[in-house]
Amino acid sequence: MLYQLYEAQRAMLSPFSEFASASSKLYSHPLSPFAHTPLATRISAALDLMHRLAKEYEKPEFGITSVKVNGIDVAVQEQVAVVKPFCRLLRFKRFTDDIDLLTRMKDQPSVLVVAPLSGHHSTLLRETVRQLLIDHKVFITDWTDARMVPVEEGAFHLDDYVAYVQEFIRHVGPEVNVISVCQPTVPVLAAISLLASNGEFTPRTMTMMGGPIDARKSPTAVNNLAMNKSYEWFENNVIYRVPMNYPGGGRRVYPGFLQHTGFIAMNPDRHLTSHYDYFMDLMRGEDESAEFHRAFYDEYNAVLDMPAEYYLDTIYTVFQDFSLVNGTWEVNGQLVRPQDIKTTALLTIEGELDDISGAGQTRAAHDLCSGIPPSRQFHYDVQGAGHYGIFSGRRWREYCYPQLRDFIASHQGPSSGSKRLSRSSSVTVPVAAAKAESTAKTAKPITGKPAG
Repeated sequence: MLYQLYEAQRAMLSPFSEFASASSKLYSHPLSPFAHTPLATRISAALDLMHRLAKEYEKPEFGITSVKVNGIDVAVQEQVAVVKPFCRLLRFKRFTDDIDLLTRMKDQPSVLVVAPLSGHHSTLLRETVRQLLIDHKVFITDWTDARMVPVEEGAFHLDDYVAYVQEFIRHVGPEVNVISVCQPTVPVLAAISLLASNGEFTPRTMTMMGGPIDARKSPTAVNNLAMNKSYEWFENNVIYRVPMNYPGGGRRVYPGFLQHTGFIAMNPDRHLTSHYDYFMDLMRGEDESAEFHRAFYDEYNAVLDMPAEYYLDTIYTVFQDFSLVNGTWEVNGQLVRPQDIKTTALLTIEGELDDISGAGQTRAAHDLCSGIPPSRQFHYDVQGAGHYGIFSGRRWREYCYPQLRDFIASHQGPSSGSKRLSRSSSVTVPVAAAKAESTAKTAKPITGKPAG
């Protein structure tokens, strides 16, 4: 019933939102007589803010049409490589008329980015993809809003997520380098572990960024909620059926609007201040700051429904039973054994101010992957970076990405066009960057048991 009430509210607010948008333009367009009346700027700003608070936010586009590679503009085309009921594997294909550059790009490492299925669309990693395209061939998982998947397609469990990741790894091939951001670190580690246990090829490298490998370490508000409520509480309080006006009508989901409410509730003061600042930017005519606000919230407010089976599996497996770290997790009847991974190099990345995945949660992967030689295990801490800062923004571009790029490059085979780096060069922050910003830590190889 709650989902139906939400839909009724959305339908009721939609005309108001459009009216507020049109009225805002009426009070701001230079040819409108209303734009020259007293308080016109204030009224226009208030109406614009009302429009944005009441509107429905659709799934954004990646919008990556070109990148600079070696200083040359290269065209980018978004292609669909694999289609599954609950996910599409996208490839960002690069094109150029420069034959030499094209040859070099063909020899660059392939990267599979596994985006989170945790509320937001994969476009949240737009900046991650854009930066990776400079030096890599990039694939990314694009998860489907569960309300758009017909019930006839069946359920989607955490085990199915693991199977999807395995299929995508096989599709990209043995040269693949896997990057998982936040939630997928757990199923990605399971997928690669099972590949190793079954004697299949495993990726050249796996990078895990800000994920709950061991949610018992430095628990955050997100962890505490999942651990302090029972499985039955989640099943009875956050799971609803999709209304029949969607293709997935009748499917049990964790609705996106409930997730969005939770996101806002974590930092209400910050969002209130942000919207007030937006209003003042419109008043002062600071278009650049106002556009930055729009771009951020167009992405932040666009959410998707998650399949109920997958969500509840994740709550139990990752945050209540800790099945991965306890060595008890079985996927389709097979035990997940990270210690079976032998040849894949491992890099973990954490942000000092991460309020989603606490300190040590991602780094715990090193204890589990005891079969990987210490010389192929690395960890990178980013002081001053929050959860989003490790894959988006200045710290991602200036600190995380160079570390990740060099880590991948240093573990490619002889046939790769990437320069093979020494261990020291693959883990050292550039001196100039280190002097400019003291908030980055150098990535270091793991020796013995990783701390905390």
